[in-house]
Amino acid sequence: MRLSRYFLPVLKETPSEAQIVSHRLMLRAGMIKQASAGIYSWLPLGFKVLKRIEQIVHEEQQRVGHIPMLMPTLQSADLWKESGRYDAYGPEMLRIRDRQDRDMLYGPTNEELITDIFRSHVGSYKDLPLTLYHIQWKFRDEIRPRFGVMRGREFLMKDGYNFDLTKEDALHAYNRHLVSYLRTYERMGLQAIPMRADSGPIGGDDTHEFLVLAETGESEVFYDSQITDLKFGDREIDHDDHAACAAVLEEFTSRYARTDETHDEAIFSQVPEDRRRTARGIEVGQIFYFGTKYSEPMGATVQGPDGKPVPVHMGSHGIGVSRLLGAIIEASHDDRGIIWPEGVTPFHAGIVNLKQGDAEADAACEALYDALKALGLDPLYDDTKGGAGAKFATMDLIGLPWRITVGPRGLKNGVVELTSRRTGESEEMPPEQAVERIAQVYAGIL
Repeated sequence: MRLSRYFLPVLKETPSEAQIVSHRLMLRAGMIKQASAGIYSWLPLGFKVLKRIEQIVHEEQQRVGHIPMLMPTLQSADLWKESGRYDAYGPEMLRIRDRQDRDMLYGPTNEELITDIFRSHVGSYKDLPLTLYHIQWKFRDEIRPRFGVMRGREFLMKDGYNFDLTKEDALHAYNRHLVSYLRTYERMGLQAIPMRADSGPIGGDDTHEFLVLAETGESEVFYDSQITDLKFGDREIDHDDHAACAAVLEEFTSRYARTDETHDEAIFSQVPEDRRRTARGIEVGQIFYFGTKYSEPMGATVQGPDGKPVPVHMGSHGIGVSRLLGAIIEASHDDRGIIWPEGVTPFHAGIVNLKQGDAEADAACEALYDALKALGLDPLYDDTKGGAGAKFATMDLIGLPWRITVGPRGLKNGVVELTSRRTGESEEMPPEQAVERIAQVYAGIL
């Protein structure tokens, strides 16, 4: 993409309503614009990152055999009354009526709707196990929406639902989701720690939240510092291997890590003092096992091996797709702007022409642009007439991992400058070598 043809409304000043880093930088980088309290328009740069994150979530869900679908944002209140949650959920649910005076709601989650789909089409234990998921906009009427996309009223979320014949099978689905989530977050450059949590209005006894450590996190967290040394890495886990998935859960949850809602000081005090940590955390996902909480009252049964009806065991599993943008920025920024991990960056590299209009510089930039695109990469070419300082400031603000700077002086020596946004280190090299270096970085990512 050529910057002269792109829509990138960057701001020099920070809007007064922005209270945390991610909100400030998303507004300044022209990623979002507030439409009303807690509701945002996603501008091209923000939308591009959102789609990158969404794609990673899709890939990792389907990698472990989960099936994508899409449910509506508006739901009938009848299903929620059937499960008993319509009145219990609270004022965060936006309740409305259609022109026929029927009670409707803007879905905050989809347990009832997916259970209705299941009971309408699945009747035998032979059709199990089954996990369906979708990525869809949700609405929860927060009393004080704040912090930009971190705590908005409208948000994009992946929610998935497993249906299993037995508790043992459902707990395997729980473990399988934990494995897939660890891989998902690491691909985004994040370390998300699974922590024992409270189930809230979803229900159930088994639940873990995934939290990214950040000073602006909404939750106070308590953990054993050894957990931050754990990495999922490139290990391959067969999603049908119950023992392997259970071993990963044990590895990542055996050390103490809890939110303030479930913190137990007596247990925490048993962790060696030099390893006890308290911090703030941002929730970016949660997994639940809730047994037959929804299947029994809603009649979601299958014919078991003995021919008798059996209520299925269920769980739900969510990832805050839009919230992840804020979490990534909170975890990866400096005083100049965002620092995108390569896995989610909106553009893979920036090309800065220090003397737009100079025939040699223009030709070199065009060649770099074409070479990167030919390799399947997506560069952003700043072909505007601005000064070098303004161009560098914009590139630093929007946080592209790599920048190639092209100017007449360097070209006389046959070199361009390749700069890492994360380290700030720059190196002069021939243009072809700069392209090769960037291609090598992304070879294991794309």
